[in-house]
Amino acid sequence: MRDNITKKLVKTAVIAAIYTILTVILAPISYGPVQFRISEILVLLAVIDPFYIVGLTVGCLIANIFGGYGLMDIVFGTAATFLSVTGVYLTGKYIRNKKISLVLASLWPTIFNGLIIGWMLNIVADLPMVLSMIQVGAGEFVVVTLVGVPVFRLIENKYKDRLALE
Repeated sequence: MRDNITKKLVKTAVIAAIYTILTVILAPISYGPVQFRISEILVLLAVIDPFYIVGLTVGCLIANIFGGYGLMDIVFGTAATFLSVTGVYLTGKYIRNKKISLVLASLWPTIFNGLIIGWMLNIVADLPMVLSMIQVGAGEFVVVTLVGVPVFRLIENKYKDRLALE
């Protein structure tokens, strides 16, 4: 039992670190009105196990500290990620067809980040709200759905045993 909890905590910390590092290293494309957060591909891990929600949310929180939009991004950006990964998990849990559920699950980050981050950018950067929502949503759609879903399926097929949280 104790080994299982330790294993889950380590995997959570690794996911948080990978999300943070990918976001910060790729900062020019990770933050702003047009963003392609490559780290967002990781949100699809929530389909496998809800425990990944914690690591992804913590990783986003830490990455947003470095983002330059201050407390608003730390709070609302992290909330958007939490809502997204929760939606990803619930979609994967309740829709049994794996191919359909993964594609549908991948849309939650587009919706939540587009709406919440677009609204936030309107407030903190005085950018047009609707345009910001569309731009952020489009970036999420490209990264998570168009790139992330095929990459996730490829990795899932090859490393299925290693992704699972016992």
